[in-house]
Amino acid sequence: MMNLFRLLGDMTHLLCIVVLLLKIRTRKSCAGISLKTQELYVIVFLTRYLDLFTMYNSLYQIVMKLVFVGTSIGIVWYMRYHKVVKQTYSKNEDTFRHYFLILPCFVLALFVHLDFTVVEVLWSFSLYLEAVAILPQLVLLQRSRNIDTLTGDYVFLLGVYRVLYLLNWVYRFFMEIHQIRWIPWVSGFIQTALYADFFYYYIKSWKNREKLKLPA
Repeated sequence: MMNLFRLLGDMTHLLCIVVLLLKIRTRKSCAGISLKTQELYVIVFLTRYLDLFTMYNSLYQIVMKLVFVGTSIGIVWYMRYHKVVKQTYSKNEDTFRHYFLILPCFVLALFVHLDFTVVEVLWSFSLYLEAVAILPQLVLLQRSRNIDTLTGDYVFLLGVYRVLYLLNWVYRFFMEIHQIRWIPWVSGFIQTALYADFFYYYIKSWKNREKLKLPA
């Protein structure tokens, strides 16, 4: 069911995608963006939205799911195959072995899920994977000496989107379902915690009008 926190979360998610596409399309650059994080997001959205083929909730949800899947695939395509954009990819700094995150998340989903069906296991897997998908991006930013404004704004908005979705679950606990769904709660807390350090330095750089730089 829609509430203000979920709506704001969706709009913030859309905004961070617009910021990233603006950087890629207008500047013809993906410098500072982790391809590995973007590939993990493709897996996250493809496994989470399998219910597109089995369940109808609303036109809004269908459109949003298709947008998230389509844009995530499009971003990866640009970074891998666009003749100009791919040359700006920070390959030497994007060294986090992201494939090591996939198997543990899948194994966890096999044991911790709401219902032992393909859709529910993959939904749980997508939440676990999304919780840690930002790690390659954060590692890349720590190694980068030049974090441009759009890249910093993109990661910040991505973190805000996750905070708003966590507030959405808190709201639903008190106003709707009155029970804790441990999978989105725990994965949401972990994901938000991973952004905490970045939030601190982002807000500090904005307040002091300084160039964003993360400690090594």
